[in-house]
Amino acid sequence: MGVRIPLVNAPMGGVAGGRLAAAVIAAGGLGMIGMGSAGSVAALERELPHVRGIAGPLGIGLVDWVVAAQPELMNVAIAAQPALISVSFGADLDWVARVTAAGIVPTTQVYNAQDARRAQDAGVGLLVARGMEGGGHGAVTKPLLPLLDEVLDVASVPVLAAGGIGAPSDLAAALLAGASGAWLGTCLAACSESLLSEAGRQALLAARGEDTVVTRAFDVGMELPWPARFPARVLRNGFAERWTGREARLAADPAAKETLAAGIAADDPAVAPVDAGQGVGIITVVEPAARVIERLWSGATAHITSGFAEE
Repeated sequence: MGVRIPLVNAPMGGVAGGRLAAAVIAAGGLGMIGMGSAGSVAALERELPHVRGIAGPLGIGLVDWVVAAQPELMNVAIAAQPALISVSFGADLDWVARVTAAGIVPTTQVYNAQDARRAQDAGVGLLVARGMEGGGHGAVTKPLLPLLDEVLDVASVPVLAAGGIGAPSDLAAALLAGASGAWLGTCLAACSESLLSEAGRQALLAARGEDTVVTRAFDVGMELPWPARFPARVLRNGFAERWTGREARLAADPAAKETLAAGIAADDPAVAPVDAGQGVGIITVVEPAARVIERLWSGATAHITSGFAEE
């Protein structure tokens, strides 16, 4: 695809906009614009101008059930002619043939060998093995490295590693295991080019690796139709503590839903969800995406080279 560094920013909804994608592309990676739960044609059209004129490959990430509700979103994504389009979190793979016919690489996240085989059989050209350490939505099945081994064992297409990669040693381990590159989320979320709010950034900076929780509470509280298979890993806060494991009661509690809506409107991390993977503790400053990309890549390659030299 013409990347200099095989690193991709995950298409994080509400975080990975055009400016972050442009910064990753300029740094030599593949930059992605993410359309999450709130994705729309208007939102995608608002972000695309930021990547126009940037030399390098662009990706667009979509959520299965959002595209099903807004078919025009796929039309706009294809018309932008990115290098790849990712659609995840659903069972329908009919979109793959259409994306392929447009000369775009279809991509999806997988969580086991069965997912990988099914995606390949449908024509997916790039798989993302997403481990349970990752932030945001995803199946919580296996840690990244065991999952990567399982997917690589059946894969006939390139595989990117995703989930908890924040340090050069994490990236080196994934590459040595056989990944073609990495799909990076949390380590880029607080970068200066992301769409994350200032309150969200500060919450990430203050968090430690053990400060995350896997929950469906926010999806239930916002009445979002996320499949139960895909909970979200977020920063632990008061709302998550109160309602995780009590989602059925939350679904029938209008006052709790109003509290959540008010917290989101006020951008209050004590109530609102902030997606974060288990590598969040490594984020200590707000910095440009290019600096993170370069540090990860140079550190990982140095780590690999020194390992071979020792052998």
